[in-house]
Amino acid sequence: MSLQQGNTQKEPVPNPQTSVGGTIIDENGNETTITEEMIQHACEELEKSRVELAKKD
Repeated sequence: MSLQQGNTQKEPVPNPQTSVGGTIIDENGNETTITEEMIQHACEELEKSRVELAKKD
C-alpha cells in the first residue's frame, strides 16, 4: 500500500462547545471551561496580530 492509498476517512468535526480538558480560573476563583470555540478564536486573533505586524515591517 502506498501513501496515496492511505486512510480516506474524514476526521470528525469537533463540537465548538465541547470541553478540551481544561479550565480558566479568574481572580474570583470562578472556573470557566475551555472550549474548542475559545481555542479557535484565540488562534484567529493570534493570526490577525501576526498579519498586522508583518504589514508594519
